[in-house]
Amino acid sequence: MSDNESPDKKDRPLPGAWDRNPYEAPTAHVRDVKTPIDDTLAAEPNKVAAGRGVAWWKEGWGLFREAPGLWIGICVVLMLINIAMPLVPIIGGLATSLLFPVFGAGLILGCRSLESDETLAFGHLFAGFQNNFGRLLAVGALYLLGLIIIFIPVGFGIGFFAGTAGGGDAGLLFAILVGALLAIPLFMSIWFAPALVALHDLTAFEAMKLSFRACLRNLLPFLIYGLALIVLAVLATLPIGLGWLLLMPVAVCSLYASYRDIFTGGH
Repeated sequence: MSDNESPDKKDRPLPGAWDRNPYEAPTAHVRDVKTPIDDTLAAEPNKVAAGRGVAWWKEGWGLFREAPGLWIGICVVLMLINIAMPLVPIIGGLATSLLFPVFGAGLILGCRSLESDETLAFGHLFAGFQNNFGRLLAVGALYLLGLIIIFIPVGFGIGFFAGTAGGGDAGLLFAILVGALLAIPLFMSIWFAPALVALHDLTAFEAMKLSFRACLRNLLPFLIYGLALIVLAVLATLPIGLGWLLLMPVAVCSLYASYRDIFTGGH
């Protein structure tokens, strides 16, 4: 070392870049890339394990958590619409049943948007009016027709037993039970119909027939799903009904999860 060289030069720290291992993994955050969604409609509805009835609720909760405030706002507005529509003279009650699949399809499209790593928008509530509206309205018409067909014998039975002296209560209960049993196949046919029309362009009749077959093939998972719904409904009702602000959107998301599980290649 020369006399002109600073005595502490050899003690100076190396530049920061020289201290780094050139072979270490990069530390910059790289956004996760979602696996592309398989939207192929199964040739035949999948038969899933019984435990999936609980898993649908878990997956629905996860989808709800991606936009909780907006989900609650959408469901509150939908609830207000359903309260207001029957107040319209003559057509109000009919419109509620006819538009039920239209609004349902919009909520399903909102779930699909979130799963695709896109955003949920308030406009999704009305997306069914721009997406296969005619077919969705046909689903509502078939649903309304089914309700009328069920109501005719049940209403007659209720009227008959209500006017019967003695044993009227037992007969009334029997008529209501018959009506509930007759309604189950109708609910099975309507359960997946909005999703199948909105996402796969099926006709109303095709969608309802396929929905019924899917529910029939998965009775045990849906039984467990229904039992979980009863428990959650009781819990949601306890805090003066405020729990329904959570349960309604989570139920919508769980329906979408069950659709993905039964009709597509994965969940």
